[in-house]
Amino acid sequence: MPLLETDLPDLLHRGKVRDTYNLGDGLLLMVATDRISAFDVVLPNGIPDKGFILSRMSRFWFDQIGHIVPHHLIGLADDPDALGALASHEKISSLPSEIARQSMIVKRAERIDVECVVRAYLTGSALVDYNETGTVFGIPMPAGLVDGSKFPELLFTPTTKAEIGHDEPMAMEEVAALIGADLAQQLRDLSFAVFTQAHSLAAKNGIIIADTKFEFGIRDGEVILIDEVLTPDSSRFWEGSGYAPGKSQPNYDKQFVRDWLLTQDWDRTPPAPELPDEIVNKTRERYFEAYRRITGQALA
Repeated sequence: MPLLETDLPDLLHRGKVRDTYNLGDGLLLMVATDRISAFDVVLPNGIPDKGFILSRMSRFWFDQIGHIVPHHLIGLADDPDALGALASHEKISSLPSEIARQSMIVKRAERIDVECVVRAYLTGSALVDYNETGTVFGIPMPAGLVDGSKFPELLFTPTTKAEIGHDEPMAMEEVAALIGADLAQQLRDLSFAVFTQAHSLAAKNGIIIADTKFEFGIRDGEVILIDEVLTPDSSRFWEGSGYAPGKSQPNYDKQFVRDWLLTQDWDRTPPAPELPDEIVNKTRERYFEAYRRITGQALA
């Protein structure tokens, strides 16, 4: 059964997918549930094992990019070797196994309320905007691009971090006005650096990372990477061997769910339609395959 809800002491925040709890001493328990959202709406049924995969995918990427930017991950809740003395923490050691297997123990940070989106290819909402305006959220683009076209250079298209409703695009000038010009530039540079490293690694395993989103926070005066990172929920992972601009690309991410929803008579406001078993099972398989292809290891 998918884990859709958690009910632990000291809840700090319940997001679309993650439930975050205060462990004290500057630490948080971040539970990746099996909830799935699309078009900023949480769907009524989840994807079994999704949170298990997301947590482990994030751990893999945090390990790969720690030399570029510090991050908040201490360890997975079911990994005593990574946690060290924290493994005996009362609130961690007492976790039910079905929650511990898809939870991260992280350092608490002050979240920066900007979603940092990096795009290498034209698709999704960027494609919609390009077809309507000839730009990507105000950034001039060459004529003649199609679904799946590679951009001449990486794009940074930040958005607001909406608690309710849809995230809205922000120009760099708006980001600078919100958090300061120096910090805005730092987020852009770090986002590009992490994406470039990840894109190169995934490409060696036949996966194209088309776009992704990062979140950052401040801890002890330092910018750190927080939340999940480079998962099938937050990124588009395309099959490299099947890449061909001009169509929807074969993928290992949430786009499969979005594509099904687009065939339904639904206006993208709650309540969302329930996913049929076939879509649930195929999405689960795609997430497992994304992990296997990118990390080189299969999850049991």
